[in-house]
Amino acid sequence: MTIHIGAAPGDIAETVLMPGDPYRAKWAAETFLQDARLVNEVRGMLGYTGTWNGHRVTMQGSGMGMPSLSIYANELIRDYGAKTLIRIGSCGGMQDKVKVRDVILAMTASTVNSPSSGFFRELNFAPCADWGLLQAAAQAAGKRDIATHIGGIYSSDVFYDERPDLNEQMVRHGILGVEMEAAELYTLAARHGCRALAVLTVSDHLGTGEALPSDQRERSFGDMVEIALEAAFS
Repeated sequence: MTIHIGAAPGDIAETVLMPGDPYRAKWAAETFLQDARLVNEVRGMLGYTGTWNGHRVTMQGSGMGMPSLSIYANELIRDYGAKTLIRIGSCGGMQDKVKVRDVILAMTASTVNSPSSGFFRELNFAPCADWGLLQAAAQAAGKRDIATHIGGIYSSDVFYDERPDLNEQMVRHGILGVEMEAAELYTLAARHGCRALAVLTVSDHLGTGEALPSDQRERSFGDMVEIALEAAFS
């Protein structure tokens, strides 16, 4: 048990999928895992452990933003022995070729600031995904009729952004989409020698203003979870 995770020793699997929304963790566990049981509910940040094709998996909410993600990822790695952490979440598309419902596999994650910035001082650390996970996820996505993009994303430290000039430069430099957690996850995984990946569903588009209706999200998010699970155990 830690400050933020009430799971008992052995309750957390070495493979953890991390949606931002704790209720998405509940939905993913009930939909994709066998014998899923609640292992954490401290502060309402739900976590479940079960099995997928015989492999133990934990679905643990991370909350919104890099500071919250950092708390849960640190405790999962340091106190519970997590080895593979995959963010499953939504993002905003930034390129014309990226459409709502597409999946983005984040090869790199740029950011202005993160909880780990103080470690590096003047160094611009380049957070990146684990190559084996990225390759396996690409193969898993290729089996499905899903438009998938692989490349760089932007992890923002604010939700209500007022920097259109920065967004323009990111679009110019090929950034595929924006979310709020992956850069810190990749940095922590590098620090602790773990594997990490972000598999993201495009739920809205910054350029067109299009957004995925709530009643259509479950099917698209389901594809994302299946890709993550297959990648983790390939």
